[in-house]
Amino acid sequence: MPLIALTGGIASGKSTIARRLAEHGAVVVDADRTVRELQEPGRPVFEQIVDAFGPGVVAPDGSLNRPALGSIVFDDPDKLATLNAIVHPAVRDETQRRFREAFAADPDAVVVYDVPLLREARGTGEWDRIVVAHAPAAVRIERMVVDRGMTRDDAAARVRNQASDEDRLALADVVIDTSGTIEHTLEQADRLWDDLRAN
Repeated sequence: MPLIALTGGIASGKSTIARRLAEHGAVVVDADRTVRELQEPGRPVFEQIVDAFGPGVVAPDGSLNRPALGSIVFDDPDKLATLNAIVHPAVRDETQRRFREAFAADPDAVVVYDVPLLREARGTGEWDRIVVAHAPAAVRIERMVVDRGMTRDDAAARVRNQASDEDRLALADVVIDTSGTIEHTLEQADRLWDDLRAN
């Protein structure tokens, strides 16, 4: 019943790895999807965000206006800390519930937490493995420009505002090199799966 944390910077190929592990049978808990669900109208997190940041973060259809919220917190550490104080505890509680649910349904399950921002310390002992999807910043910036239509400056700013490669790699038990072809990435994901099932 391994619990795996899968992390990586923006455009690192992390989602490709998560999909491959899911194809093999892993239960994938997606942090970003969990956040979006918790931020749906009527949920406590949504109400707390609106209370903290005002009605300008509500879209015309009543949902959370994520671009508006992002522009408020992007370069303001205090406002970002306020947002994190609302979102992170709720996400932690919900993901823990999903982990318990997965293992209750199948004690032998491989559960993968697909999380872009892994803040938990290595010493907590929660994770059986921390897997880092890694490609150099220049490769990730190029992917954002080509695949997502971002400007090079915007893509570089996204990379700068995340944890450094050094910090992420320092957490890693396993590094999957995603700088090459998708086939190479998938081969490494397959080897990881075989290793997880063998231990």
